[in-house]
Amino acid sequence: MSTKADLRKLKMLIFFFHVTNTIIISFLPLYLNFKGLSGTEIGWVLAVGPLASIISQPFWGYLSDKYKTVKWVLIMTIIGMLIFSILFFQMNQLIFILIFGAFFYFFSSPVGALGDSLAQRQADLLNISFGSIRTWGSIGFALSSLIIGQLLNIYGVEFMRWPYLIFGTILLVIAFQIGDVKSNENDQAIKVNDLKKLFTNRKFTYFLIIMMFITITHRANDSFIGLFITSLGGSESLVGLGWFIALVSEALIFAFAYKWFKKDKALQFIILASLLYTLRWVLFALSTDPIHVLLGQLLHGLTFGIFYLSSLDYITRIIPNTLKSSGHLIFYSVFFGVSGIIGSVGGGFLIDHFSGNHLYLVLGSLSLIGTGLLIIYTFKNFSAHS
Repeated sequence: MSTKADLRKLKMLIFFFHVTNTIIISFLPLYLNFKGLSGTEIGWVLAVGPLASIISQPFWGYLSDKYKTVKWVLIMTIIGMLIFSILFFQMNQLIFILIFGAFFYFFSSPVGALGDSLAQRQADLLNISFGSIRTWGSIGFALSSLIIGQLLNIYGVEFMRWPYLIFGTILLVIAFQIGDVKSNENDQAIKVNDLKKLFTNRKFTYFLIIMMFITITHRANDSFIGLFITSLGGSESLVGLGWFIALVSEALIFAFAYKWFKKDKALQFIILASLLYTLRWVLFALSTDPIHVLLGQLLHGLTFGIFYLSSLDYITRIIPNTLKSSGHLIFYSVFFGVSGIIGSVGGGFLIDHFSGNHLYLVLGSLSLIGTGLLIIYTFKNFSAHS
């Protein structure tokens, strides 16, 4: 992949994945409520996603490294995602929604990670910023949250399946057109035992463990910021505006990464983002008006944008070349899977028994602890150059 046309197709792939992913993240709870599920039952369905990703992401990452292809594994996951989304949307009973939801998430959850893995590799090959590619995902997310929301207001939430299938089909067509990772012919195909190299890599495993102090707070916020805004007296439209503000700030950070990001400073950027996460959650904890939360959403780009880009770059440089996809998808499963389960369950408990302000006070404390551990990690010489 070396031409501008090839790069444009990769950007389109990431754009349309996030268009489809936004439909699920933003509107699936409303769709399940339309189906007659209770709040607790909706929580069970949403928990299936991160649980499935813990299994599926390392699995698809291993296949990608074993057969030295990201493109064809990506195509398989998108095909599975479309097939099981049709079945998932048809189900009405909870047990079948859970079963087909698990299959749906098994195929859909690795798509974003595989796309980002391909983008990170191509950015390195072309000596361009990964953020300049990934920003199209943020743009897709922002536009989809506004446009699909308006469509569902007109036609009803039951209409959700149709834009999902249309944009998912476009995503599949683009996947057939993108270039693949160029592998070294001298590299031997990996075996299951080769994955031990990742888990015995202290830099990699220690970083993932410490990172969770930050990512748990991020995922808890993803799950409960809407409830927090409404608990402060905000409307559903303010919730949508809050997401839009966050995603625009994220897109700007990714778009201008080539100006500010330095590969040899990745850990320092991660620590900076962690400190800003602490500040953001403390501001939320002190909020008494939904407008305060919307203003805090301006920090989303400086927190998630910097943290995600820097972390992905860092782990790319500390794992073996033959295990790039596996490493990326394990990183993704910890960031969005394990942290998602803990953040959702723990956050739900705090919301039910205390308040949203108490939740964000705990999140601020966790991110502060994570920042301290990251500083220790850095000074213990667990860096890419040690």
